[in-house]
Amino acid sequence: MTVRAVLFDVDFTLAKPGPELGSAGYVRAGARHGLTLDPARFDPAREAALAHLRHHPELDHDDSIWFAFTERIVLGMGGTEPASYACAVDITHGWELHENFELYEDTVPVLAELRRAGMKIGLLTNSSRDVHAFARHHGLDVDAAVGSLDHGKTKPHASIFRAVLGLLDVEAADAVMVGDTVADDIDGARALGMRALLVDRLGRYPEFDGRLDDLYGLPAALGLPHPPT
Repeated sequence: MTVRAVLFDVDFTLAKPGPELGSAGYVRAGARHGLTLDPARFDPAREAALAHLRHHPELDHDDSIWFAFTERIVLGMGGTEPASYACAVDITHGWELHENFELYEDTVPVLAELRRAGMKIGLLTNSSRDVHAFARHHGLDVDAAVGSLDHGKTKPHASIFRAVLGLLDVEAADAVMVGDTVADDIDGARALGMRALLVDRLGRYPEFDGRLDDLYGLPAALGLPHPPT
């Protein structure tokens, strides 16, 4: 297989949310809305909210889905209606701020290695963030970027993958998708005939075919020669 381009998911693949989007940030946001939230309940509340998370039936970008998701967490941490909704909207908008994220330590060196190998690089994300501005803010050298807010559809809809492939001017068979979500990133890409690799940083899918512990294993998985030391 000749690989000409690598497409990356953003959240939990290249970058992780910082404190303002975690338990401490929820507590601070709750206080702004007159709520006392228990940080010890954040993790179970988020897991419960994830269990209820569903795509829009037409895979349209729909911020109300994320408002509802975040409100479930707020309520699970001890928040109460109606302030829980305003608090959730406040927190959700925090995902649009580039400074609320930090890159994983493997992101910049691995992207640089792909670039040295002549790869085109694209970003593909389900979010309301300006993904081009995000790349500039974090110094990511990419050739194309598509976010669901501007595109209108979310992964795993075929059109959002095709949009990035079109900008990169490559065929699906010549590209690889790298992401942390099986349904959105892996299944969506494979349905188009792309190869896809799962970045499983938390070890949730130990038996998954096409799994990487982190991005450091990506160049070898693509068959690139090991750089000289």
